[in-house]
Order: sequence, then structure tokens, then C-alpha cells
Amino acid sequence: MTFKEKLDQGKFIITSEIGPPKGISLDKVLEEIEPLHGLVDAVNVTDLQSSFMRMSSLAACLILKQKGFEPVWQITCRDRNRLGLQSDILGAAALGIANILALTGDHPVLGDHPEAKPVFDIDAVQLIRVIRTLERGQDMNGNKLIGPPPKFCCGAVVNPGVEPLEPEIIKMEKKCAAGAEFFQTQAVYDLGIFENFLKATQHLKTKIFPGIVLLKSERMAQYMNDNVPGITVPSSIIDEMKQAQDKKAKSIEIAVRLIRELKKMCPGIHLMPLGWSALIPPILKGIE
Repeated sequence: MTFKEKLDQGKFIITSEIGPPKGISLDKVLEEIEPLHGLVDAVNVTDLQSSFMRMSSLAACLILKQKGFEPVWQITCRDRNRLGLQSDILGAAALGIANILALTGDHPVLGDHPEAKPVFDIDAVQLIRVIRTLERGQDMNGNKLIGPPPKFCCGAVVNPGVEPLEPEIIKMEKKCAAGAEFFQTQAVYDLGIFENFLKATQHLKTKIFPGIVLLKSERMAQYMNDNVPGITVPSSIIDEMKQAQDKKAKSIEIAVRLIRELKKMCPGIHLMPLGWSALIPPILKGIE
């Protein structure tokens, strides 16, 4: 059963993600995620995350597919104009990559090539609309495609904890109208904030998969609190991490506790292990 079929049939979805390496070998990443075979429904592949130069996300998706994983290709508008985006999307379909997560992307000034010129010819809303236009057998300017049109499962991202929330909801509404089938969120630690977000977006009738970033230390938790818009790590969780002798065991415990509650609210979760993919099997066992 494909990711799309599971999504349509209402199966509880579990996704994870990897970042391609700054090099040509994916061996280390594949070794890291090998235990996830049969446990996750799909694996996101980030697209030059935080504007740091890495292997092509599309190439990494193909390698994951060849190794038996179902990839979700994250594609940003930062580095390609509308010609390049449409070309790569058609290329993905030709390679059998059917799942896309559309993002606008971080500005290059944040990454390791701050002198790079950003493109941002279109944004994520327009990108989703382009994907749906290609599915109808036309390019962005209405020119007909040759042969059968591509078919995709297209998702988007949302930040449920950002303030003010109203502009984020407006963007989410536009993404839904453009054709987004599901949303993956920024990391969720404060369940009260997330519940308020769900109430504010219940009119959209879409599938929302809250993100869980595995905490590695109290310093990491505090850093996200102080520097990442939309993330609120309650002081009680920071204190738990600070007092824990075994950080990995505590990270598992916190993730399991959060996911058990989130399962009551949402049709899936998105796990962001940041190199700790080996913790995902015991986390999933803990939520059974």
C-alpha cells in the first residue's frame, strides 16, 4: 500500500526524515534508517535544509526508493525558477517519486553560502498550484504536456505555534485551496498551544501531522525555545532533560508521552530524529 493509499484510507501515518549528506555517499544515512523498514510509512528527504549545500534531495529520494523506502521529496522555491521547478517535478514523476512536500525555503543568508542569490520566483502556494496544473496535463503557462500527465501526493508545512497565528492560518487556507492534501508541522511540545491551533483550523478538514523533534539535551530544548519561531518547550520538559542521567532514554520517554496524546488529536505524526533514528523503534513500540 502506498503512502497516498494509506492517507486516503485514513490509516494512522508515521513519517520520519533524513538530510542528504554533504558528499556523494548515502551509506551512513541508509545504515541509520535501516531499522525503520516496515515501521514508518514514508521518509522525508530535506532540500538543502537551512540553506546548507548538500546532495540533491531528488537523487537521495531515488536511492531511498531503490532501497525499499517510500520517500517524500521536499522541494523548495529558493533555488529554482518556475522552469527549473516544473522540470524537476516532471523528472521526479519519471523516476517514480510520487510524494512531494512543497516549501518556500529558507533564505541563503542563513546557510553556508550566504553570498548565494535566492530565486523565490514563486512561493509554496504557487508551487502546489503548479503541481496540480501539471497533473492536468499542462505547464504553468497552459502549454500541453506530451504523454500521460504525472500524479502526485502533495503536502505542505505549517507552524502551529507561531504568533500571531492568523497569518499562518491564512497561508494554510491558501495551500489547501491550491491542492495540499496533508500538512506536516513544526515541532510540537506544548499540547495546549497545539490544541488551540487545531480548533482554529478545524474548518479546513485536512490531515495534520504534528512534528516531533527528538530532544538531545536541555541546551537544545532551550535553544529552540529562544531561537526557533513557533516552538515552545515547556519548562517542565527542559527540567526533565536537565535532570536525566540517560538523555536518550529521557528523549524516548518524552516523545512517547507526547505522541500518545497527539494520537488522540491527529491522523499521524512526523518524527524528526536529527541523527537519532535508532530511537524511533522503541518510541513506536512505546505508543502501541
